[in-house]
Amino acid sequence: MINFFKKNKKGFTLIETLIAVSIFAILSMAVYSGFISILKIINVIRVKNIMTNIANEQFEIARNLSYQNVGTINGIPSGVIPQTKTITRDDKIFEINTVVRNIDDPYDGTFNGSPKDLSPADRKLVEINISCESCDSSLSPIYFTTNVAPKNLETASTNGALVVRVFDASGLPVPQADVHIVNNQVSPTIDLNDQTDNYGLLTIVDAPPSVSGYNISVTKDEYSIDKTYPIGGSSNPNPIKPNVTVLVQQISQVSFTIDENSQINFSTINNQCLSTPGFNFDLKGNKLIGINPNTFKYSQSLVTNSLGKLILPNVEWDTYNITGTDLSYDIIGTNPLLSLGINPNVEQNMEIITAPKNGRRLVVVVRDQSTGLPVSDASVTLTGPGNYSKTLITNEGFFNQTDWSGGGGQQSFGNYDMYLDSDGGIDDNSSEGNLSLNKIFGNYVLNGNLTSSTFDAGFISNFKQVLWNPVTQPQETGAHSIRFQIATNNDDATWDFIGPDATSSSYYTSTNQNINAIHNGKQYIRYKLYLSTEDSSFSPMISDIYFTFSSACIPPGQVSFATLSTGIYTILVNKNGYQSISKEVTINNDWSKEEITISQ
Repeated sequence: MINFFKKNKKGFTLIETLIAVSIFAILSMAVYSGFISILKIINVIRVKNIMTNIANEQFEIARNLSYQNVGTINGIPSGVIPQTKTITRDDKIFEINTVVRNIDDPYDGTFNGSPKDLSPADRKLVEINISCESCDSSLSPIYFTTNVAPKNLETASTNGALVVRVFDASGLPVPQADVHIVNNQVSPTIDLNDQTDNYGLLTIVDAPPSVSGYNISVTKDEYSIDKTYPIGGSSNPNPIKPNVTVLVQQISQVSFTIDENSQINFSTINNQCLSTPGFNFDLKGNKLIGINPNTFKYSQSLVTNSLGKLILPNVEWDTYNITGTDLSYDIIGTNPLLSLGINPNVEQNMEIITAPKNGRRLVVVVRDQSTGLPVSDASVTLTGPGNYSKTLITNEGFFNQTDWSGGGGQQSFGNYDMYLDSDGGIDDNSSEGNLSLNKIFGNYVLNGNLTSSTFDAGFISNFKQVLWNPVTQPQETGAHSIRFQIATNNDDATWDFIGPDATSSSYYTSTNQNINAIHNGKQYIRYKLYLSTEDSSFSPMISDIYFTFSSACIPPGQVSFATLSTGIYTILVNKNGYQSISKEVTINNDWSKEEITISQ
């Protein structure tokens, strides 16, 4: 018999099965996620109910106390309620913070009004803050408040009032600032934590009288701190803001200024942008907390790490001054200037440019009078004892070499008395710290040359001038007995020596000559010195070679004079378009700084 109802027995393919399983898994995860979310919501509701029940319990405790006991331990008003305590419910730990305040109702006058209320503590406000650290992180603390009033009629108060006002650096009120009040001179003692209102104000009504007894500190998360200080303290005997006095039926007001903290990122480098590790310096702010003697709010000794770095967080807005205390290096400038203005809530980079100690040193800072900014390309001449005279240009750094007695073979300038190579015609050692032509059988050779090691500016730089000493040479050596060529690059490998017209056939033949702008934008530099004479009985001589340059590592508007003697010096500052300024300074310290302001 033919079966017309024969069914197709073909099953599901593997792909169909995988698709079906994937859909099922997605739906299952969605259902599971929704289920978990519902459980979390239910748990949060349950915890909030527990917190509400705890608050009601605490309020019932307060309401059943005698009115005089409704207050916190070591608080104002004083009472028997702990300011902070913990309770365990449902295997969860809840923290309870209680604040009790006296409230001055206006219906019968106020403590600072007219008519004046001689009994301003009309009622008490009880505020409870409950949090659960062991609960879900999304659960915020909950605040509850209630009022408690006395049964009896008021009597004149034997206490005073304490008003705390908190402002930021712009003079605007700071709401919810944390105020900590301590007074160990009254009984019971006071150790109270509270917060300002939305107007930056905290009023403590009915505060016990006390002469210079209230020590108050004010801060806020990620803000600076401001506080009062005891008179006669060992570190601050004459505070500008002493501990507060509260008198009977008198109002004592005190203001504090706080704002968001900042961060300073220090780097200690030399003028070739190489780090100076482990550099010691002092940082001092301008804000005073005491006088006679002056006591600064911030004054610390600091040191950078092995990379020449130091991150200083939580710095209050102020103007900070930097002084070097390192035994091996001096400060020759900073970027920005040595007086560092820090605003609230900023991150400020501060480069301290250093140089090896070299006798007494003077740093001169040149500012524009109208802007206060550093002035570039100003000529600063220092003259003083022993016919000392030297001129430096602001925003210019320099390389110099004064000794070659270590001989050749040095690729990069590290040892100050070595160089790269010579053709043999240069004498580097017979006269200490000087270069001249070599002698053969008592006569000088007619010419010779020497190539320096590589000087690294540490950064893309603009090279300005080549200088040498002495300027005057024996006439017998002939014209142009000293000549230079310069090579620069960014790879420390390609060295093409050229002169002022950018060809290999020209030479720098006079000191203070400008370096061709073709060398700008380079990092590495070498010089090649050529000496010659027309009379073998005489030789030109070199004692110093200088190259000036500018780069990001040159301190702006600042120059540094080293190897100074004790005595009186004269600073002369000139700049095109500005009035010349002259100033006398006395050098008697190892390191000094003078600021010169010039005007157009």
